[in-house]
Amino acid sequence: MSLTIKAEKRDAGGKNAARRIRREGNVPAILYGPDVENISLVLNKRDIFDILKSETGENTIFQVDLEKDKPEVMIKDYQQDVTTDEILHVDLFRISMDKEIRVTVPIVLTGDPVGVKTEGGFVEFVTREVEIECLPRDIPDNIEVDIRALHLNQSLKVEDLAQMEGVEMISDPNAMIVMVEAPSVEEEVEEVLEEEEIMAEGDQPEVIQKEKGEGEPKETKE
Repeated sequence: MSLTIKAEKRDAGGKNAARRIRREGNVPAILYGPDVENISLVLNKRDIFDILKSETGENTIFQVDLEKDKPEVMIKDYQQDVTTDEILHVDLFRISMDKEIRVTVPIVLTGDPVGVKTEGGFVEFVTREVEIECLPRDIPDNIEVDIRALHLNQSLKVEDLAQMEGVEMISDPNAMIVMVEAPSVEEEVEEVLEEEEIMAEGDQPEVIQKEKGEGEPKETKE
């Protein structure tokens, strides 16, 4: 069953109107899409927060209840206060379930690479999401990438991702997703120096200073 949230139409207002909407626990929004007029809305802030925090996040498909119309939509964009995390404004995009759309989905790495476990490397996660095109019902929650077989200095690119039925990859096929890198020369040198310092501290004999005349032979001139 599709998720449905309540929405109220509103007159496009200024900053004062937007502040009043937020004080009431709501968030101003705009609904737009192909071949339709933009509609200014008021949404419940909690509904939007729950959608954004769900497993599908911005790619969640849901309906907005406009009384006579219940269009299916997705969150296209949103503004958030960097200090308080308060949602300030939301852009909703009207979709058709039989028309392909472009969305961004996250990449999830799975497994421990050989290059890390036995060869002393580390994982560099370069590209964490990719853009795809597909029908709304075919949008994956994420794309899993198994990196267990990667050795030192090996990598995976977008073109190496497994093909998914009904999904076209839009991101640059040469974009680097992940690689197993070797530690830098500087890091290796620092590790060696640290080890040498520790060993030197442990091997230093205790030096006891003696005053002349206490067991030390006197110097003689030939």
